[in-house]
Amino acid sequence: MNNSSILIIYTGGTIGMKTDPVVGALRPFDFSQILEEVPELKKFAGSIDSYSFDPLIDSSDIDPEMWKKMAVTIRDNYDKYDGFVVLHGTDTMSYSASALSFMLQNLSKPVIFTGSQLPVGAPRTDGKENLVSAVEIAAAKNPDGSSRVPEVAIYFGSVLMRGNRTTKVNAESFEAFRSPNLEPLAETGINIRYNDRVIRKWNGLPLVVSLGLDTRVSILKIHPGITPQVVSNILLGPETRAVIIETYGAGNAPSAPWFLDLVREAAASKILVNVTQCPAGTVDMDLYATGKQMKDAGVVSGYDSTTEAMLAKLFHLLGSGYSDSEVKAQLAVNLKGEI
Repeated sequence: MNNSSILIIYTGGTIGMKTDPVVGALRPFDFSQILEEVPELKKFAGSIDSYSFDPLIDSSDIDPEMWKKMAVTIRDNYDKYDGFVVLHGTDTMSYSASALSFMLQNLSKPVIFTGSQLPVGAPRTDGKENLVSAVEIAAAKNPDGSSRVPEVAIYFGSVLMRGNRTTKVNAESFEAFRSPNLEPLAETGINIRYNDRVIRKWNGLPLVVSLGLDTRVSILKIHPGITPQVVSNILLGPETRAVIIETYGAGNAPSAPWFLDLVREAAASKILVNVTQCPAGTVDMDLYATGKQMKDAGVVSGYDSTTEAMLAKLFHLLGSGYSDSEVKAQLAVNLKGEI
């Protein structure tokens, strides 16, 4: 048995539910009894403790205040445990994992998000395997005693993925998440196969938790038939400091004069970032004329970032006190393996 100590943080979500035998409805179970529910966990860590949010949060209700609570919980317990497993609903898991990747600076220990499509007490649940493997990965160490995966990651459906590279792609499959632009950090089968070439290494500095988040960011999804009023409302919103523009293909958008005029007007006072709608691939605004027009109008590239990661990165950068020009420069920097 590994002698690592693990803290399981239960925020809410399907994985922590079981059927009430009296009324037949799903209810959260007492996570202090997690070792009784999943005794297999005892094989993979020397000690396992749990902490539950009160109240528990449905993942559809997750907001930046919840991210701060997660980060503070990890900070306050950082010296007591070798790794952390965050149980979270699947709908916003990619957003939360992306946010924590930027908020937890100089991370030297694993923070593994997981959850399930079926409750842990259901006969065909995916929850037990996800939880057991997440704990095993969080407890894994290198021969020198350092953590094997000192990253914020998502484990789901037999695959460990960098948290800020993931997106939820399926509401029903046990393989609910994909990391389209980065290969897995690890894959589980009979054994766990770690991809050490991809896993980020600790930089040797002490943990710093960044709680400053500026949420004045909007998302504009380009689509055929989009109207000037819609574009104007989003790009020129008075309370918006930055806008993520989800474009076609390699970063293309309409070439209509009214559209480019609005982009130029917004770019004069706001940060506009180009992220592709495609599940995989990258933005290249020099490839086609329409992308070049966006670039000339003042839009900066989001490269191959997911929308979830770009939203979290902007929240973090804007909340860190950077000027708009400094934020734009930082968007081109691969801070946490997000691009």
